[in-house]
Amino acid sequence: MSKRPLIILAGPTAVGKTALSLELAKVLGGEIISADSMQVYRRMDIGTAKIRPEEMQEIPHHLIDVCEPTEEWNVMRFVKEASLLIEEICQRGHVPILTGGTGFYIHALAYGAEFSEEETNSGLRRELEQLPSEELHVRLQALDPVSAELIHMNNRKRVIRALEYVLDTGEPISSLNQRLKKKESPYDLCYLVLDMPRERLYERIDRRVDLMMSTGLVEEVRGLREEGCHKDMVSMKGLGYKEILAYLEGECALEEAVTILKRDTRHFAKRQLTWWRGEDDAVILLKEPEETLVERALQEIRIRCKI
Repeated sequence: MSKRPLIILAGPTAVGKTALSLELAKVLGGEIISADSMQVYRRMDIGTAKIRPEEMQEIPHHLIDVCEPTEEWNVMRFVKEASLLIEEICQRGHVPILTGGTGFYIHALAYGAEFSEEETNSGLRRELEQLPSEELHVRLQALDPVSAELIHMNNRKRVIRALEYVLDTGEPISSLNQRLKKKESPYDLCYLVLDMPRERLYERIDRRVDLMMSTGLVEEVRGLREEGCHKDMVSMKGLGYKEILAYLEGECALEEAVTILKRDTRHFAKRQLTWWRGEDDAVILLKEPEETLVERALQEIRIRCKI
């Protein structure tokens, strides 16, 4: 039985994945599946740099605006729903294009990772959730330094999951990820990672944050806060939301919140790229020269996928 094709277009925040994904979808007859752990939330548009309906150019987009900010979206839900979408897209005779920056989600889908809620040790999780973020990260550094390097201290959810795994099994979750990398993908895979010179990327990140501020990020976060969203929710731990929420709760000045947001977004982009450099199947596609970017991407796709 032949494998379903799957094009992955990954890359750090603000690198230009959306524009390239639209061009590829137009040429290939594609439908786009978002691999962004924040764009799933409704009414969280500015801080997630979510594509607007008028920008979609009539190309179907999936896994955007699929749950409320009060709900928890996780890798298990993503893999389940994205897998079904790939089947449906292929049955329609179209090409699935997975686009986003959440490397863990992309890896889990690309290599057929399986998850179940029963695997969670709820007692251990409750115990870990009582600890401050700094202490959790120190513990992770001691038990799984590879994961600690890749996971930011403020990403409590992933830090706790990594600690759960090593404490339950005695094996670092980074070792599990290495084993998964050796698995053959269930898809006919073309795995592209868009990159650009670091200075340009950081300039684009700073400009994106400035644009978010000028188009109403503070008002967006204030509205979510008035709905009852708070800092302990998964949705409010995303970049842009936790920093502005801290400002609204009087923990810092707005200027400081913006400075922190730019800094942490740059650090996040660096960690994203570290992740993808460890993906054996990933092809790094430099954005420059931009004039030939689409054709270079299509060339890689034709080499690797039976489309």
